Amino acid sequence: MQIKYNRDNELELPISKDLKTNIKVLDEIFTDWGDIVKKEFVLERDEGPLSIYIIYIDGLTDNEMIERTITRPLIYEWRENELIQAQRTKKESEADGEYTKNILKRILYYQVETVDLAEKDTLMDSIGCMLNGDTIIFVDGVDKTLVLSTKKLPSRSIDSPKKEGGLKGPQDSFNENFRTNTALLRRRVKDPKMKEKQGFLGQRSRTVYGLMYLDDLVKPSLLEAIEKKLGEFSIDGIFDSGMLVHLLEEKWYSPFPQVQTTERPDKAASAICEGRVVLVVDNSPEVIILPTTFNTFFQAADDYYNRFGVATFARLLRYLAAYITVLLPGLYIAITCYYPQILPTEFLLAIVGARSDVTFPIVVEVLLMELLFELLREAGIRLPGQMGNTIGVVGGLIVGTAAVEASLVSTIVVIVVALTAIASFAIPNEEFSSTFRLLKFLMIFLGAVWGLYGIMLGILAIQIHLASLESFGIPYMLPMVSGSIDGDVEYQDFVWRKPIFTMRERPLYTREGQRIRFRRVKGGDK
Repeated sequence: MQIKYNRDNELELPISKDLKTNIKVLDEIFTDWGDIVKKEFVLERDEGPLSIYIIYIDGLTDNEMIERTITRPLIYEWRENELIQAQRTKKESEADGEYTKNILKRILYYQVETVDLAEKDTLMDSIGCMLNGDTIIFVDGVDKTLVLSTKKLPSRSIDSPKKEGGLKGPQDSFNENFRTNTALLRRRVKDPKMKEKQGFLGQRSRTVYGLMYLDDLVKPSLLEAIEKKLGEFSIDGIFDSGMLVHLLEEKWYSPFPQVQTTERPDKAASAICEGRVVLVVDNSPEVIILPTTFNTFFQAADDYYNRFGVATFARLLRYLAAYITVLLPGLYIAITCYYPQILPTEFLLAIVGARSDVTFPIVVEVLLMELLFELLREAGIRLPGQMGNTIGVVGGLIVGTAAVEASLVSTIVVIVVALTAIASFAIPNEEFSSTFRLLKFLMIFLGAVWGLYGIMLGILAIQIHLASLESFGIPYMLPMVSGSIDGDVEYQDFVWRKPIFTMRERPLYTREGQRIRFRRVKGGDK
């Protein structure tokens, strides 16, 4: 039998009432599948023998649950004869065309001992469920299937955040299990208005995704725009949220991320309560938050668990770190090459003395050390565990010291590059930090060619580019480009994080008429 698929890699065959035909189709589809478990049962009934076919994938299912809730009740259930006698006979049922319906009802309501089960009308839907770890039951004479949730997918346990750690607040993080991730969000937002629209992406991977949002807070236009964007492409497979990020961004050529990812459930739950949408992707330990702004990448989860003064000071340091990461190497080159007269005499003499034995130009010197530190950073990521941490510290110390002693670079350049690297680690979002590390090389080039004039041109170009970006209709530089829309509400959680009790209104993401999030019930305004 030749199996036909359409352009979306979906089967075009319906479910047949003849069980043998269905088995033949399934055998053709799952040829050379060593992990498929399939079994046909013939049950003796008063109406005559009834053939049932059970199929599932070993390794994705809970085999003990299948045995306990499906196989044993179907074959050994002693109440079966009583249930048959309680219903109409086969002849009476066939007279009004309800015999096949009764078969499904008996299995669905009386015999299979599980709650999470459903009927499917198409073969493609049934196979899709089976590939996600469900068990499928085919019944002879019925053109529908029963899908039972028996998932037991391999996954790691919930761990502490690796990239967004903090001293205060919850210490759990998302993992690769889709249902675990949605449960972590449900655990924090216990509101019946929080919806989850579920679908799949990837014609071959059929990766499950879920849009989670609060129905009364999210803007309908935002939700519609996200769903439209998700429906605009067809791709073989989505294996991580990082792949989906590239497809969701409007200006793919921009170095700045236009959607935000996080591994922290508390951060994602907070975004949902602001009227934003969280996109959970199966097999990914990070979720996507939509929309986002430039400012949100500088916010850390523990900002809201610390006192407002401490949080504000930490944010000031992060903004300063971003400027240092982008500008410091370029400024060093521009000033020392073109404007040394603006430096104090003692400092200038120290630079000249440190470079007295260095044979390379300043630009080559800086690029050499910057590339060396980037190489060490990449090697530290790829090496496992403790070895990666060791090579980052030891490699930086040994190689930097050796380079100075060999007169390849000066001590001043080592300090500049080290300070730049430290500043890049202070930015709480790794993807955002990588953007500044890339722009650093642009500033080095502009500073080497045009000096301070080139640095100013680079800053102006970056600012113009940032002002042109949007994230699903929200200006990327909010509130700096449009803070007058709602007074100073958007500035309450900007560089200065106000005390919680003064942050009475939700941000601009929220639907109109639903902006109030804090009010005093006793002894204050209501």
